[in-house]
Amino acid sequence: MSFATPQAEPIETVPTVRAGCLDQAETFQHPLLEEPPAGGAPAVTRRTYAALEHQAAATCRTCPLLAPCLYEAVVRHDVAGYAAGTTARQRVKIRALLGISVEPENLDTLAGVVGGNRPVDHDEVIRLRAANPGESLERLAQRLGCSLSTVKRHLRRERGTTGTVGKPQRSLPPMEDVVCAARTVLHAQRGERSAAA
Repeated sequence: MSFATPQAEPIETVPTVRAGCLDQAETFQHPLLEEPPAGGAPAVTRRTYAALEHQAAATCRTCPLLAPCLYEAVVRHDVAGYAAGTTARQRVKIRALLGISVEPENLDTLAGVVGGNRPVDHDEVIRLRAANPGESLERLAQRLGCSLSTVKRHLRRERGTTGTVGKPQRSLPPMEDVVCAARTVLHAQRGERSAAA
């Protein structure tokens, strides 16, 4: 009696999609792309900025994640610097075309920085809880600089109002609308540059 050795079936590998900006942190996190120079900046600074923006734009154009990155940067998060082929100013114009606004993240709250004697905002409690789901309510209260009962009260209120009363859910634009608005803003800006030249 002989036993046949089973043949190993080939393992299919799923290609990993990687954003090009991850390999170019020195470009995308350059201080000039984070905060573009003013019009009166020295010529060498403006040329450096233009070269960085050109390099970042080329990377974004070929990125397989461009559309979802654009959507996140325009609709969900108020990111700084250059993202998804757009500057922060361009994203403001895109949001204006779409009729949406995105509140900047309260990084102090997310990081647990506690302010002095100030009232605790309901949304602040909910955001902090969502950002730190495994943290005790006592620790959240310490971060917020309030009592445990205040945190519990806000969490109860959220449970009682979810889906009924409270802030109306903002309807998010579809991806196609965001991409179309971005093209409009970028095309108009290219036209302005051509007219100025």
